[in-house]
Amino acid sequence: MELWILFGTFVTLMLIGTPIAFCLGVASFATVAYMGLPPLVVFQRLNSGMSVFSLLAIPFFIYAGDLMVRGGIASRIVAFAGSLVGHLRGGLGQVNIAASTLFGGISGSAVAEAAAVGGLMIPQMKARGYGVDYAVNVTSMAALIALLLPPSHNMIIYSISAGGKISIADLFTAGIIPGLMLAGALMITAYFVARSRGYPTEAFPGFQAVAHLAAVAVPGLLLIGIIFGGVRSGIFTATESSCIAVLYALLVTVFVYRQMTWEAFIDATMGAVRTTAMVLLIIGTAAAFSWLMAYMRVPASLVAAMNAVSENPYVILILMNLLLLGLGTFMDMGPLIIIATPIFLPVAQAYGVDPVHFGVIMILNLGIGLNTPPVGAVQFVACAVGKISVWRAMRSIWPFYGAGLIVLALVTYVPALSLWLPSVFR
Repeated sequence: MELWILFGTFVTLMLIGTPIAFCLGVASFATVAYMGLPPLVVFQRLNSGMSVFSLLAIPFFIYAGDLMVRGGIASRIVAFAGSLVGHLRGGLGQVNIAASTLFGGISGSAVAEAAAVGGLMIPQMKARGYGVDYAVNVTSMAALIALLLPPSHNMIIYSISAGGKISIADLFTAGIIPGLMLAGALMITAYFVARSRGYPTEAFPGFQAVAHLAAVAVPGLLLIGIIFGGVRSGIFTATESSCIAVLYALLVTVFVYRQMTWEAFIDATMGAVRTTAMVLLIIGTAAAFSWLMAYMRVPASLVAAMNAVSENPYVILILMNLLLLGLGTFMDMGPLIIIATPIFLPVAQAYGVDPVHFGVIMILNLGIGLNTPPVGAVQFVACAVGKISVWRAMRSIWPFYGAGLIVLALVTYVPALSLWLPSVFR
């Protein structure tokens, strides 16, 4: 009955449009009241969930990404990517994916990437004769690359949800090869879709122009090396690297590109404050929700249920992927990581799956969920930029979904794709 109250209250509130933080908090309070536990328990868990030092990295990386968009770093990265791959079939689609890969290594946020790269690329693609659904779908799927590349916010959330026992540096490193694989799969898909629709290519600007645009983009791109190199080498932690990212972004946008205005700085600061408040409230209420599930032994029950179905690790991984894909269509990624990690990670470890490997599987899986309605945040942002309905975009997104699912299958069943690079750096 306790589980029925917990999940029933949560689902009911979510279906009537209640914000996700309140769904989690009210469901936790209702369950605690039924079980006769003191309500103070919920507040204690909420406070402990938010009072984690590593969480400071998330608002600072969000802040750094916003400063880069408003200070001109994103536009220069797009120009550089265009010079590299614009001459391929479906040129601007390829530019979109390449720019997302480069910018993803700076922002770490799929939503920020969809807004930044989409805001620059979708209008250009529409003006050059590309279908708006193609432009939106390329943008929304390419934004998922940011989830896998450092400094991915969601990798940090996963590490914290796993009890802080998983190295953030290892997670950052583990996502690089899958992230590049996703970029390659999307570029191949974009090529064939563009070829079937007869979309044009862009003229190659010449090696001199490529070198010039690369030099202009270098100050922004250096941040990728600073963040990854510093965290991986142990010079600073992920939290400290986020502060360095903000300082570096300010220096580049103010003194190098000289594009940051006082108004843009205020907007970026206030935007980071609002986003931080929302994220921390969700994390806190999700921590209370997760504690209740652990208290009621939900992970152990799930392991027993899966054992009843099969003891084959490959079958179990398929089942977990299907469950996560289903959950990802109804919940946003951040709270779902916090809720699902304490449930699914013990199951995965019981079948011999490395926690770093499982983290990459979960991040990629739930990232695909960000492009599936009714709660597809990245899809909503891309459609808003492209000014089309979600349902119109969904009718033609299937080739790109297919590419994402193929990469997910490879990452799931070839652990070396995630674990080889961390072992090399370690």
